[in-house]
Parts: sequence; C-alpha cells; structure tokens
Amino acid sequence: SDPDLDEVSGLAASRAHPGLYWAQNDSGNGPKLVAIKSDGSRVATMTLAGAENVDWEDLDAFDLNGKHYLLVADTGDNGGIRKQLTLYVVEEPARLVDGGSMKPAWIINFKWPDGARDCEASAVDPVKGEVLLISKKHVPPEVFRVPLRPADGGVQTAELVATLSDISQPSQEELKKNPVYGRYRSQITGADLSPNGRVLAVLNYHSVHLYVRNAGQDWAQVMKTTPGQLELPWLPQAEGIAFSADGSSLLVGGEQVPSPLFRFRVVQ
Repeated sequence: SDPDLDEVSGLAASRAHPGLYWAQNDSGNGPKLVAIKSDGSRVATMTLAGAENVDWEDLDAFDLNGKHYLLVADTGDNGGIRKQLTLYVVEEPARLVDGGSMKPAWIINFKWPDGARDCEASAVDPVKGEVLLISKKHVPPEVFRVPLRPADGGVQTAELVATLSDISQPSQEELKKNPVYGRYRSQITGADLSPNGRVLAVLNYHSVHLYVRNAGQDWAQVMKTTPGQLELPWLPQAEGIAFSADGSSLLVGGEQVPSPLFRFRVVQ
C-alpha cells in the first residue's frame, strides 16, 4: 500500500541483507531502488546515481566473485521505438541508508538483432555469465541473451536462444469476456532464476511458468520442454517475481496500489 511503490515492475531478494527484497517502479519514476520487507513495508529508498529510468521493467539479484549485485533492466519499450537498451549492474550496499545513493558497478548497453521489441523480463545466470531477456508481445515469446560482463564497452547485440512455445494463451472465453485485456494476459511480465541456477520462473498476468534445468542441459534444451505452471490468485497486473535468497519461496507482486504480495513455498 506504499504510495512510493505504486508501479512495481521488478522484485529481487537481497543477498546482502537476509530477509529483505529490492523493488523498483517503472517509467515515469526516478532511478530509485527500494528495500522492503517481505510484507511490502519499506526499509529504505536509494537512488541509482547517473542512471535514467526510461522504462525499468525487471530487477535481478546475483552473486559474482564473492560480491552481491543487483541488475536493473531498462528494457521496456511499449511503442517499439527504442534502438538501444540498458542494463545497470550495481553492488548491493553494505548499509541501507534512506535517501542515500549507489553507483553502477558497470553498464551493459545492447540492441536487438532485428528491430525493436518490448521486454519486461530478465534473469541473470552468473555461472554461464549471461543475462536472459524475454520478449513480451511476441507469440511465442522469444528468449535472448547478452553477456553479463562484456569484453568491450560497446553496444552488444542480443542473441536469440529459444522461444517459449508452451506459454498458455488466452482462451476464447477470456477473449470474449474481455477482448482487450484478454489478449494481454499471456504476455510475459517478469522472470527470475533460482539461486541454485536450476529453475527459471517466467511470469505473465495469470501464471508462473517453471522451467527446470537438469545437469548438463542448456537453456535452449530446457525451453523445448513443457514447463510446470502455477496459476495465480487474483492479482492486478502481476509484474514482479523473485525467488528468496535461499530458494525456499517465490514472491509475486503487482503493479498497482494497493496490491497483494503472494509468497509461495518452493519444494526442492
């Protein structure tokens, strides 16, 4: 119910502050990251210095070389006009200072290989050294990757990995009931990778789709399989999803105020 979190487009479990999560708002808001408790109550709001919130759409937490990081995906593009997108990587602060600021540790600029598209879902695979990006409006949704630590500072070109052919599409009943919103219910709005790197959770407006990777598999192989599906209770504009830091639960939230937060137990 926090008025400062009225357009939550991304959630990530803090690795530096156990039990806390980070949240962000999307376009029209400042470049701010908000530390919250799992019940949604705010702990601290911090600014990402030197960054611009063109259309922040997802947020990821990961560990690399013994440090805790967050990745902010400035990848939203409702009009399909952006020629370049930005991923901000910031090291989590050791202290949470309300009104304080953080600086990006590095920035990844990238473009799509074949023209603009909207993207609201990202996931970081630090072992593979890549960021997975999932298109929103294409059917089937496309999965791309860009390097997490590019060898150069230039604009990267995202590489197509696979498509998600088993994302459930709206039924004729849903389309008849609401021709406009019904078309959007299957569009991908968020993603997160479990801390053990095995499960990719992909969110749309009514479900979570769970892709499980076994030892030796790459994501292209996994995405050919039928995912598990968790249908959500009523949730207005579901856009934020995050595994807990220990992988034992999954938090899902919406982009309106007030909005419920749902926490699901994960059986591993």
